[in-house]
Amino acid sequence: MTAFSLGTFGFPEVHADGRQIKLALRKGLALLVYLAEAKGAVAREIMATLLWPETPRETGLARLRRLLHRIELTLGQPVFETDRTSLRWSPDVELRIDTHLFESACDRGEFEEACRIYRDDYLAGFALDECREFDDWAFFRREALRGRLMHALERLVQDRNAAGDHFAASAHAGRLVELDPLSEVYGRHLIRSLLLSGDRSAAERHHAALTQRLRDELGVAPEAETDALMDAAAAPLRDAAPVTRYVKGAGVHLAYQTYGSGPLDILVMPGFVSHVERGWEHPASRTFLASLMKLGRLIVFDRRGIGLSDRVGSAPGIDVTAEDIGTVLRAVDSRRVVLFGASECGPACVKFAVDEPRRVAGLILFGALAKGCWSEDYPHALRASQYDAWSKHLIAQWGGPVGIEAFAPSLANDPQARAWWAGLLRAASSPGGISAVLEAFRDADVRDLLPQVTVPTLVLHRRDDKAVRIAAGRDIASRITGAEFVELDGSDHWFFAGDQQPVLEAIKQFMKGLPQAKRSVP
Repeated sequence: MTAFSLGTFGFPEVHADGRQIKLALRKGLALLVYLAEAKGAVAREIMATLLWPETPRETGLARLRRLLHRIELTLGQPVFETDRTSLRWSPDVELRIDTHLFESACDRGEFEEACRIYRDDYLAGFALDECREFDDWAFFRREALRGRLMHALERLVQDRNAAGDHFAASAHAGRLVELDPLSEVYGRHLIRSLLLSGDRSAAERHHAALTQRLRDELGVAPEAETDALMDAAAAPLRDAAPVTRYVKGAGVHLAYQTYGSGPLDILVMPGFVSHVERGWEHPASRTFLASLMKLGRLIVFDRRGIGLSDRVGSAPGIDVTAEDIGTVLRAVDSRRVVLFGASECGPACVKFAVDEPRRVAGLILFGALAKGCWSEDYPHALRASQYDAWSKHLIAQWGGPVGIEAFAPSLANDPQARAWWAGLLRAASSPGGISAVLEAFRDADVRDLLPQVTVPTLVLHRRDDKAVRIAAGRDIASRITGAEFVELDGSDHWFFAGDQQPVLEAIKQFMKGLPQAKRSVP
């Protein structure tokens, strides 16, 4: 049996028993890669449409048959299993593709190995003329793999610095900076690692280069935290790094942090994207979270597939996210928790409160909605066509400050806020990854669960919320027995944007009414 391997990090290559085979057919290479990634049969019509999108059906299928024949002639043996309607790589062929090896290494937590396999971007320099659908598919696959690489590199920087191997941490951080030169987080990773290794001159050079890039590209100065690194000695830097821990649940590692103490825990889930470290970097977000710490022990975590948690190649649906909540709460030995679910994370918090009422002291929903899109009996959300158009716009503009005008009108013209949001998006997910998340939420519906909520509930919503209509918040409150609804002034969807004090005061009063919180709230 011949062993075939496909190299896709860079321009695609085919090897048979260790020797490279020259396949001078771009569409042939595209077909081999697409079938290998599919891990199963692909309909002939889909493959023909992907490779010859403007060709009549019968002509495309005929060209596909000829292409399959030419590929097998070049490879020197049959490699396809076909029938009248579909085709796939033959199960008799021993096939290895580097993307699967890379993802498997990430899944096992072998991040050094994963980063060695990823030698270049996926299908770098490879495109098919007039095959927009194939190029779009390759783009989303490329972004998903690139996101996993960045996650792996961040883990390595943390792990190597924790182990005292600051030179290795600097190398991994340097690669992160190459991937995202405008990220102050990655820049700080590199500067901090260089300072810890004792190479202050290199740290100064990278600080100056980052400052110049931010000024030239974004028209902003570095954040105070970035400049403060150069004024700090190496010793306190060890304690300044955020403490991110991991817990494994259902085969996935979840990143989480805890802050403060108190008889009650407060678990905060901010919405469709999160990043446990970058969430602290915007001053308003940091101020809000620090204020919650006065009310109890704060817990933040990234859902699977998002932020610093494992990238899993699938959307974290409501049931899965509720399961992740339980995994994190067990890891931090939480007995009674107040769940704070904002926006798209509200439904998962509802689900957990229904499934585990003994562990939930209270439920707070901010800017949330019970159903992802419009129906005749739910007019409070976008219609499916509107939602899909919004999703496509978000994905197309991913990596920039897309959506900030709707999510936080009060911050939309702040260059620092725009840069922070764009960096958080890049770090939290990729266009391909977030598209699956958005599709899953579009189909979400927890209306049947709301009457089953038995824990004290507070629903908060700003009157002119630009992202989720206030009617959606009123609807949730009306379906939960005894729920308190508080209408707030403002148009920001983010809970920390705009005037924080009414939000924090409502939370404080709500928690005062919880028996377990009476001793901890001043």
